[in-house]
Amino acid sequence: MILPTETAPATPTPLALDLIRKYSIPGPRYTSYPPATQFTAKLAPLGLEDAILRDNGRRGAAGDPTEGGPVSLYFHLPFCESRCWFCGCNTVITRRREAATEYLDDLEREVALTAELMDLLRPVTQVHFGGGTPTFLPPDELRRLGALINKYFRLTPDCEFSVEIDPRRLTREHVLALREIGANRASLGVQDTNPQVQLAIHRVQPQQMNEQAFAWLREAGFGSINVDLIYGLPLQTASSFAQTIDDVLALKPDRLSVFSYAHVPWIKPAQRIFEDRKQLPGPEDKLAMFAIAHEKLTGAGFVDIGLDHFARPDDALAVSQRAGTLHRNFQGYSTAADASLYGFGISSISSTPDTYRQNFKTMAEWRAALDAGKLPVERGLRLTPEDVCRRTIIMRLMCDRRLDFAALTRTLGVNFATTYAAELANLADLQTDGLIQLTKSALVVKPAGVPLLRVIAMRFDAHFVAAAKRHAATI
Repeated sequence: MILPTETAPATPTPLALDLIRKYSIPGPRYTSYPPATQFTAKLAPLGLEDAILRDNGRRGAAGDPTEGGPVSLYFHLPFCESRCWFCGCNTVITRRREAATEYLDDLEREVALTAELMDLLRPVTQVHFGGGTPTFLPPDELRRLGALINKYFRLTPDCEFSVEIDPRRLTREHVLALREIGANRASLGVQDTNPQVQLAIHRVQPQQMNEQAFAWLREAGFGSINVDLIYGLPLQTASSFAQTIDDVLALKPDRLSVFSYAHVPWIKPAQRIFEDRKQLPGPEDKLAMFAIAHEKLTGAGFVDIGLDHFARPDDALAVSQRAGTLHRNFQGYSTAADASLYGFGISSISSTPDTYRQNFKTMAEWRAALDAGKLPVERGLRLTPEDVCRRTIIMRLMCDRRLDFAALTRTLGVNFATTYAAELANLADLQTDGLIQLTKSALVVKPAGVPLLRVIAMRFDAHFVAAAKRHAATI
């Protein structure tokens, strides 16, 4: 049994900035293990289509079909009217609204191909629209997408249906259409409220737009609203980011995601403009922004869920963390534990218990596969039994902030302390510095170690290579 985490302390714990300076290095975000950097284009040996069939569940002793486990659906809607220069997402920049109609035509082909392999009686507990800008789609196209989902899938009455929203591209009609198709959670991209920073990142978004979006969403009955912020953007300072936090708290969100800007110009060339203009804050400035965000949010009563997620104590994420049922998938922390993920659209990622698969990233390649009647998968990974074990270890660390050795021994089918003795011995420096407490029966992440969860998890990552230029900084 995974032991639940303790409730958040009444008094926020200050960050151990010296330890963050010492240990913060580039590393995976562990929305999966192994990370997506390990995916391969050599798909033939992986049997990814067979993995969908296996994921449907086994037949009963008498041959009767039994219902498989829950399903989470992700739809990548990649269109944006303009490019935000900090963005690391897979986007298509266009103002041509007909592109959305054409994309949905192809999306239906992909859903139909996948549905042929799936047990469509499995309950869908989570739906997520990401991008891009999902609200690039006109309201009627959003209704069309909702009809497509309900044609093939069975959503549970309490399905968590979330959509990413750009307040600059939102109308009240969008909000009403989203509620009509079942959306009940929203995540608003704000990033920063300072006008100079907004100009520097090519995303002008006055606070009034955020306020209007919140008003429409609350009026329509959205039960949870998240705000995305980014620290480490050009021209940001600790004081300006403190004002951004205050501006966002005035909106009364239920959750916040406070991301460290991922500067990866070798992957996203548009980010090179920040280097040319020499506007990026230094590591110490970035650390000060993180410290201010943590202090202000925990001081305002938000629970530090882990990494960059904060939630009100009565929010489902915080409740799930206290109950020990928190989960991670490619959208970050989630309450949809044990749900297999089925992604649709360019670059989307799917996962079954022993495989990952990712679609082609370009529209041309994605459509060519659909024209050939094939699932548009570009690369993927079949997990080894050892990968599965290490995934369990890393995900429990990331979600529970502790490892219970007896529970892991039962779950993994091996003596945890003996099998991973070398990894446990490699934690000595973290224990000496007060990031973790290590006993004969458990590893517990102490408050000073919470901002460095990724660093602690790296010690159990058999694929991690510190010198490889694959990941952004952890803080």
